[in-house]
Amino acid sequence: MVLGAATPATSNPSARVRYLIRGLASEETREQSLDVLCKNRLAYDNLAVLLWHSFGIMGVLLKIITSAYRPLLSDGLTENAVTQVCNAIALFQCVASHPDTRIPFIRATMPVYLYPFLNTMSNERSYECLRITSLGVIGSLAKVEDPEVIEYLLSTQIFPSCLRCMEVGKTLSRTVSTFIIYRILQSEKGLKYCFVLAERYLSVSQCLGKLVENLGEDDAEHLPHLLKNIIGCYLRLSENERTRPQLLSYVPWKLLDHKYANIVRSDPEVLADLRQLVCNLRTSKSCTTHCTDEPPASSDSPGPSIP
Repeated sequence: MVLGAATPATSNPSARVRYLIRGLASEETREQSLDVLCKNRLAYDNLAVLLWHSFGIMGVLLKIITSAYRPLLSDGLTENAVTQVCNAIALFQCVASHPDTRIPFIRATMPVYLYPFLNTMSNERSYECLRITSLGVIGSLAKVEDPEVIEYLLSTQIFPSCLRCMEVGKTLSRTVSTFIIYRILQSEKGLKYCFVLAERYLSVSQCLGKLVENLGEDDAEHLPHLLKNIIGCYLRLSENERTRPQLLSYVPWKLLDHKYANIVRSDPEVLADLRQLVCNLRTSKSCTTHCTDEPPASSDSPGPSIP
């Protein structure tokens, strides 16, 4: 099959997408078909279902994705290879997002093939592209309120992978990985998972604290979303009365600065969460000397008071 113009001469969207999917099976037409499908994936309502049920196609996408493993370790990734892998991962996200293919997707443990891209320690452009595209797949799963999805993510140790992305990734990666942690904490099973081990709880608290301390001008574009996720994580953690005194020591005063309150002020829900967080911290018996309406006497940082 030759993809001259990349698509057949038809106005039938279903025939068009089936033609492109068949093109993935051939090495001669794979790259072009992959590129066209990726760019137009939002225009095809049935793309996820067709990808999942087309014989051998998910295997083809897996082959493209796993082909990057060895170059990933040796810094041998070419720009063209990164583009192809990111396109294949984007089609994975399409499958992960669709209600008819989401559960079969996780039951086949497909997301674990993306974890090597989440566990890299470099923030160079090629690594960051692979990281953020992979996080997009996990984020699509996490945004759905489905206990089976959360249980699956917890069973595959997504928590430490996301914490690593929060530390080494750039702003967008940090935003998406923090969103995933937030969505997991929103579930009772996810919150319990966080508190089962003291080391795990401390890792999350410390990682969030570092994230806040390192906020800078480069984060401006995604800052409102990043702050929303950070505040949401802290609020959920603060609901555990037993650990509130320890949590207070990991919530940087910087987060409670009026500068950040003003950034989230346009979102009443986030502002309400920030106020509730302050309220929860104030109820901690060990923070009575800190939680006042005035800044601490020996510090230039503002106390936790949100107008």
